[in-house]
Amino acid sequence: MSGEPSPVANAQANAVPPAPPPMPGWKVPLYIAASVMFFLTQGLGLNLAFANLTQIQGTIAATTTESAWLSAAYMAPNVSLAIALVKIRLQYGVRNFAEVSILGFVLASLLNLFVSDLHSAIVVRFVSGIAAAPLSTLGFLYMLEAFEPAKKMTIGVSLAMMNTLLAAPITRLVSPSLLDYGEWRGLYTLEMALALLVMPIIYLLPLTPPPRVKVIVLGDIFSYLLVAIGFGCLAVALSVGRLYWWLEVPWLGVVLAIAVASLTVAIVVELRRSTPLIDVRWLLRPEILHLTAILLVFRIIAAEQTSVIMTFYQNAVGLLYDQLSILYWIILAFSIIGGLICTVFMSYGFSWQIQFVALILMGAGSLMDSQVTNLTRPEQMYLSQALVAAGAALFLPPSMSVGFKEAISKGPPYLVTFFVVFTFTQSIGGLVGSAFYGTLITIREKFHSAVLTERVLLMDPHVAARVSQLSSSYGKVIGDSALLKGEGLALLGAQVSREANMLAYGDAFFTAAVIAFLSLAGLTIHVLFRVVRARLAGDRVEVATSNP
Repeated sequence: MSGEPSPVANAQANAVPPAPPPMPGWKVPLYIAASVMFFLTQGLGLNLAFANLTQIQGTIAATTTESAWLSAAYMAPNVSLAIALVKIRLQYGVRNFAEVSILGFVLASLLNLFVSDLHSAIVVRFVSGIAAAPLSTLGFLYMLEAFEPAKKMTIGVSLAMMNTLLAAPITRLVSPSLLDYGEWRGLYTLEMALALLVMPIIYLLPLTPPPRVKVIVLGDIFSYLLVAIGFGCLAVALSVGRLYWWLEVPWLGVVLAIAVASLTVAIVVELRRSTPLIDVRWLLRPEILHLTAILLVFRIIAAEQTSVIMTFYQNAVGLLYDQLSILYWIILAFSIIGGLICTVFMSYGFSWQIQFVALILMGAGSLMDSQVTNLTRPEQMYLSQALVAAGAALFLPPSMSVGFKEAISKGPPYLVTFFVVFTFTQSIGGLVGSAFYGTLITIREKFHSAVLTERVLLMDPHVAARVSQLSSSYGKVIGDSALLKGEGLALLGAQVSREANMLAYGDAFFTAAVIAFLSLAGLTIHVLFRVVRARLAGDRVEVATSNP
């Protein structure tokens, strides 16, 4: 959930405007800065509640499980709304789109100041999820506006993708001060301030308006509602399923069944339409399925940093954000460094080579993290998390650029279809990654706890000595030997549980490394296959020309 990017594919309808006038050089930094502001405003709104659930649940009188509904309420509308925004922007114009979007986000930010309990917080988060959906689209549009058409798909895409990674570490850096300022209201006072700051941008730095096209038809509304229900139900199930546990509450199965049924009906309806909202046949093409797999794998690997690291230090080690500030500064710095390096290499035409290096970096960083113990502190993860952050910034832009070019070459309707791929792999994929690692950690913790407990026998002299050592600290206040021994056993049980938890987190990091290296092997095989196929095709052409 770290972080997770939202609507970007819809920004591409403006990627190649007809004969755009050259932008004065002094305006380029302003448009880039405006893009950063839009991405940070959207990203902080997404991450502030998710990153501080433990700290704010007392403010809204919620348990840990209940507070997870804040993330579910935000993501339920957010994961699908950007699909509709593509056609809304094309039909009503980018200026109207921007004005309404910013006004809606400002109003949603103001509502956060009136939250008093869990129910009002859930309602406001739902509204915020709707209002925030267009902001990263605007951020993407402003980044593309800063560059000439030849550089939009390289430098523009790379810098925009880098911006999607910045909000998560910045959230952790600013959260302690905001919580001290006013807990929930302190967090969202910053969001409101950013919303008010970005509002004048659309007037001071206008975007190039594309020609308006009437593209919305009645059937699109029905198709979108089906997709929204399906994606929304998936988001809810993935956000809270691990906490309620997947097989323990029947309603989780009902929610997933509704999601499957809605998406199935949407596919059937779209296959029968002459002008579909989503071109299902294009989605099922081998190259699009391959791109979907690449983007989904990336989100699962990247969840190691956006999800697992956060819960490791908060829940397993017990550190707070102000004790992790240097680690998050390093993640932020190397996200920027990785994004800038990717920009340089993409401008020279490199693609799979960048992803090759990115997978090595993420795999190596995750493998280093798999050696965690109860003595691991942030300074032991500076290098590994720097590698993961740089790898994440390197990996995404080449894939996104290829997908955008493919969609743009087919026309605006395919932008909607491509964004279905992007939404599913990035928003839903981020939730899948978080749920996957959370479930894996829970299962492996139970496994390691059972294995370790089997070896804790009082007949073992080492165990007996350890119990006696632990209970000795209570010897001055507890005179009963049986109670004293019980306290020693309780302390030993807590140590066993902590060690099992550490081993489980190590398994999660190792799993991320395995996925990265398997993806690296798959990429290598894919590249070799393309080289061999191109070589064989060249040989056939040569034979055909030499034997007319």
